[in-house]
Amino acid sequence: MRKGCSAQRPSVVDRPLLAKQVATVRDAVARIRAVLPPSREAFEADRTTREVVVLNVFVAIQACIDLAAHWLADEGWDVPQRYGEIFLALADHGVIQRPLALRLVAAAGLRNLVAHQYGTLEWARLYATVSSSELDHLEAFCAALASKVR
Repeated sequence: MRKGCSAQRPSVVDRPLLAKQVATVRDAVARIRAVLPPSREAFEADRTTREVVVLNVFVAIQACIDLAAHWLADEGWDVPQRYGEIFLALADHGVIQRPLALRLVAAAGLRNLVAHQYGTLEWARLYATVSSSELDHLEAFCAALASKVR
């Protein structure tokens, strides 16, 4: 166990906040899955579907970031300024596993692309991301945190 690991004691995280953020992530992921067509071509051809997916990807990732930052703050740990580093800090404290943290670092990068439009979103890449196991990582993050406060 690493220094400051929350596995040594119950978390002090606000349970209603956790429940709200987890529900937000799960709802956004469900919305993506509900509208995602079976092919990349159909996704690229449907502007409304693309917009629903982009919005809900942003919402889900942002809710995970917010939850991670609150978790660190509630525990009295330093909250990094960069979104991706927030997940690494949770891994450093033993709250989540490092491989999951690394997947969430990538998700934070996607969130930044969507939010700041650093470049044109590549629809094929976005489709590949949301039709793979990436959404599962967001739900796994929520499940990992929820298991720490029960």
